[in-house]
Amino acid sequence: MKFAVPFLLAASVQAASVQGNSPLCPIDTPISCSTTTFDDSCCFESPGGVILQTQFWDYDPATGPSDSFTLHGLWPDNCDGTYHQFCNDLLNIEAANIKTIIGSEFNDQALLSKMETFWKNYDGPDTLLWEHEFNKHGTCINTNSPACYGSNFKKDENVYNYYRIAFNLFEKYPTYQFLTDAGIVPSNEQTYTFDQISEALSSNFDGHSVYFNCDHENALQEVWYFHHMQGPLISESFVKIDSLTQSGCSRTGIKFIPKT
Repeated sequence: MKFAVPFLLAASVQAASVQGNSPLCPIDTPISCSTTTFDDSCCFESPGGVILQTQFWDYDPATGPSDSFTLHGLWPDNCDGTYHQFCNDLLNIEAANIKTIIGSEFNDQALLSKMETFWKNYDGPDTLLWEHEFNKHGTCINTNSPACYGSNFKKDENVYNYYRIAFNLFEKYPTYQFLTDAGIVPSNEQTYTFDQISEALSSNFDGHSVYFNCDHENALQEVWYFHHMQGPLISESFVKIDSLTQSGCSRTGIKFIPKT
């Protein structure tokens, strides 16, 4: 496998806009899940060609800012909606090292601060959730494998890029704002319909359906945004698609409980 391909004519390649290494892949690299014949595993994400940006609304216990969903993770599902997990033990990281990787090795205190605010673990240290998300899902993103970075790979660069890109994508979807702009506000009395929430999210996702789920109280609990991807993960070339999962909320009486 390779990430940094030989230099080609400018018309035939595209450079990913990233910090550090910039891999070059053919400009006509197909979008993930559009073919089964493209054989460059560093430029074409497979089998996990469906990329999910997932968010929590944790109200009990109240976790994270009261006016924002929190980041759950960045997941590579297979094109048929199934998924692999914990794909490569050799790439696993430990919770105790993550803050050092982000804040010291890559000197990104701004990212670390945002993660500490918005990437929250409701029942333990945040770093345990971060570790879990990378080891379970991040190790399954083949285009972010260290082998794809070539000879200029910097130790833990794949780890840093996973967290950086996961947060970048999270920031593109301010779910709380999407809902409140549509009049769907946290309340202990008011309830909402499935269609109200679906429309509020879809209208901010280019008309594509967005997955949302409710807990045993029929209270909104999580939201997932689905994508395909063109090129490697660090290109951040995400293509919005309809949800591949059926939402698990009732048609009426959906609660949006305040974080108090």
